[in-house]
Amino acid sequence: MIATAAKATLTLHHFELFRQIVGEKYVLADEESMLDYSHDETEDLHYLPEVVLKPRTTQEISAILKICNRDHIPVTPRGGGTGLSGGALPNLGGVLLSTERFNSIINIDERNLQVTTESGVITEVLQDAVKEKGLFYPPDPSSRGSCFIGGNIAENSGGPKAVKYGVVKDYVLNIEMVLPTGEIIWTGANVLKNATGYNLTQLVVGSEGTLGIVTKIVLRLIPMPKHDLLMLVPFRSAENACAAVSAIFSAGYTPSGLEFMERDALEWVSKFVDSSTLSIGLDVQAHLLVEVDGNNLDVLMQEIEGIAAIVSGYDCGEILFADDTQQKAELWKLRSRVGEAVKAHSIYKEEDTVVPRAELPVLLKGVKEIGKKYGFHSVCYGHAGDGNLHVNIIRGELTDEQWNGSVKDGIREIFLLVKQLGGTISGEHGVGLVQKEFMSILFNETQMRLMKEIKKIFDPNQILNRGKIFD
Repeated sequence: MIATAAKATLTLHHFELFRQIVGEKYVLADEESMLDYSHDETEDLHYLPEVVLKPRTTQEISAILKICNRDHIPVTPRGGGTGLSGGALPNLGGVLLSTERFNSIINIDERNLQVTTESGVITEVLQDAVKEKGLFYPPDPSSRGSCFIGGNIAENSGGPKAVKYGVVKDYVLNIEMVLPTGEIIWTGANVLKNATGYNLTQLVVGSEGTLGIVTKIVLRLIPMPKHDLLMLVPFRSAENACAAVSAIFSAGYTPSGLEFMERDALEWVSKFVDSSTLSIGLDVQAHLLVEVDGNNLDVLMQEIEGIAAIVSGYDCGEILFADDTQQKAELWKLRSRVGEAVKAHSIYKEEDTVVPRAELPVLLKGVKEIGKKYGFHSVCYGHAGDGNLHVNIIRGELTDEQWNGSVKDGIREIFLLVKQLGGTISGEHGVGLVQKEFMSILFNETQMRLMKEIKKIFDPNQILNRGKIFD
C-alpha cells in the first residue's frame, strides 16, 4: 500500500530555505528517493514524504525544525529504516529527516568506560570500535548491521544479550537532542548516578522520535567478557521449551543469551541462508539457543553443564554444543536472520509480545489456540530469557477481508491474553503506527492523557512523528 499526504504542506519557498540550510545535494524530492524513504521493515506499508532532508549538524536540524514548527509542517525522523512498528513512516507526508550523515563516533573514553557517538552510527560499527579497546556495548538487535544507535534509543532496543546485560536504557547516560521547536538540549550528565530533577534522559529513550530528534549520545560501556559457550537444545514440545526457560533461572543461572525458535522458524531460516548446520529431527518442535559468557572458562563449563542437566528434564533431544567460533557464528546467524526469512516467505504481521518469563508456555499455547480460532498460522521466536516472544502472523492465502478483519481481532485477543498474564504489547519494537489502536488494552484514560500532555509540552504544534504511539 502506497499512500500520500492528504494535502501539500510545502511550498517552493520551503524548498529554497532547506537548500540554504543543508545544501542542494541533501534536499531530495525525486520519485526514486521518495519511494526509497516511504517504507521501513513494517509489513507492506508505504507512505510518500514530500521531501527528504539529510542534515549534517545539530544546528542544521534546529534550523529545519524551527521552520517546520512555525509553518506546522509534519516531520518524520528516520534512522536506518529497520523499524518494525512503522515509527519511521512519513504517514502525513511533509519532511522525512534522515540522520544517516550523523555517522561519527566522537570519543571512546577508556578511563571512564564511556563512548560519545552521533546518532547515525550503525550499532555494529560502534560495537566493533569499542571491542578493539577491550570494551563491550551489549544491546544487539538482530538488525545491528544496519540499524542506527539513534533508532535504538528511539525504540529502547534489546536483543539477545538483554537477558543478562539489559537493554539500551541501561547504557544511556546523556543525550543531545533537538526539540520540535528547534531548541537544543542535553538531557542529563555523563555520570553513573544522577538524582537531580526529572530523568529526561530515560523519558526520551523509547519515545519513538515523538519528543525530539537525538543527535548525540553518551553511552556506558563494560569490559568485554573473555569467553563464551553456546549450545542448541531441541525439544519435542514447544511449550516444554518455554517452561525450561524459567527453570534455568530458578536454578540460579543467568545466561548471556537464551533464545527460543519454534520449528518453522529454524527450518525457514536454514533454507533462507542455505545452511546445512542443522538436521532437525521429525519429532522436534522447538529449540532453545543458550549462551553463557564470562572470564573464567572452568566456571562457564560448570554453568553450561548445569543448564544442560536442567533442560534434560523437559523432554529434550540431543544437545548440540558449539565446537568453535565458526559454529557459534553460524548458530547465531540462524537466529539473527529469522525475521528476514519469515519476511521472504510471506507478508506477515510481527507482534512483539512480552510477559513474565514463567508465563511463556501459557502465552505460546494461547497464541496457537487463537490462531486456530481465527484461521491464521503463526511462527514464533524471540528472547525467551526476557519473556519476549515475537509472534509472526503469516498472511499466506488469507483474503484481504481476513487479513484486515479477523486477523486483527485475533491480535487483539492475543494482547488481551498478554495483559492478563502481566505483560505488555511491545518489548523492543515500539508502538509506532501499527500498534497504537491497541494501546487502550494497556492504558486507561488517565495514563493516555498524561502521555499526550507530555507530548504537547515537548511538541506544542504536534509536528514531530505525529500519529505515532497515539493519534
